[in-house]
Amino acid sequence: MGRERGASAMVVVSRCAPVMRKTVLSFGETLWDLFPSGPALGGAPFNFACRVNSLGDRGIIISRIGRDDYGRKALEQIAAFGMNVSCLQQEDRHPTGTVKVRLDDKGNPDFLIVSEVAYDFIDVTDELLGLARAADCVCFGTLVQRAPTSRRSLHRLLEVAGKGVKFLDINLRKDCFFRETITESLKQANILKMNLQEAHYLAELFEISLSSLPDFCAEMMEDWSLSCCLVTLGGHGAFAASADGKKIYVPGYEIKVVDTCGSGDAFSAGFIHEYLRGKSLADCCRLGNAFGSVVAMQRGATTPMSFEELRHFLKANHPRVHEPSLKAFAIS
Repeated sequence: MGRERGASAMVVVSRCAPVMRKTVLSFGETLWDLFPSGPALGGAPFNFACRVNSLGDRGIIISRIGRDDYGRKALEQIAAFGMNVSCLQQEDRHPTGTVKVRLDDKGNPDFLIVSEVAYDFIDVTDELLGLARAADCVCFGTLVQRAPTSRRSLHRLLEVAGKGVKFLDINLRKDCFFRETITESLKQANILKMNLQEAHYLAELFEISLSSLPDFCAEMMEDWSLSCCLVTLGGHGAFAASADGKKIYVPGYEIKVVDTCGSGDAFSAGFIHEYLRGKSLADCCRLGNAFGSVVAMQRGATTPMSFEELRHFLKANHPRVHEPSLKAFAIS
């Protein structure tokens, strides 16, 4: 994992070309996923920040943990990853977040999320406001907005974020979101990322037809003034559309899935890494799709991985898995 350095540090991330590190803030839950095999540090915002760091950028998690055993272990592990922990708040009153995770026979997770935990009470500080003003990107979702304290803090940071990209990974979790949360988040976002199940929910919520995924994305972008709309399709890859009319479908990879926890967060990290460098929509989707696939091949959402491992996967001639309805928009 990349070690924390100053914002002006240079790293080699692709094609042996030095690229300025980008500062990417990720606001939300840091928690422990309690698998049958044992606990693993996770939470979509943390997973995303971790993967951003592994690509050579400066991923900073803005979250809150308890001063308990899980909190101490989280702090130690995050520091060991070489990540910035200055925005990881600690408190005595509420415990570190936990989620009970069950995996089906295909590696797909089901979650039981504990409420009234530390990340429900993230505070705004002067340091956070300063970081938000200077950030290249702020990533956020809906789970952390289930509680009023964290919801108000997030919206305050988004208000001052200026020209930074607002990336909404909507992450709809059972009993942890409201229609108001969704609509307010969409008003703030530049880029919307969702999975196919979430697309179905939004289509029903806003009475938009999902008979054509490209048309659905186009209407979402128009209704909410989005610059991009991204839909991950599990083993069938991902579809992306941009407000300038581009439509891209990247087929999936035929791989052995271990578990899919964190694969969507890796997709987001890969996409935003390229997007912040002005790469094409196709390039953004290629890297995101590959990163998500590699993560699905391993146990846990934050198992360390180098950029070289990702490049090696991209160079390998893996068989692809296509979604026939999106064939017209497919790229290799």
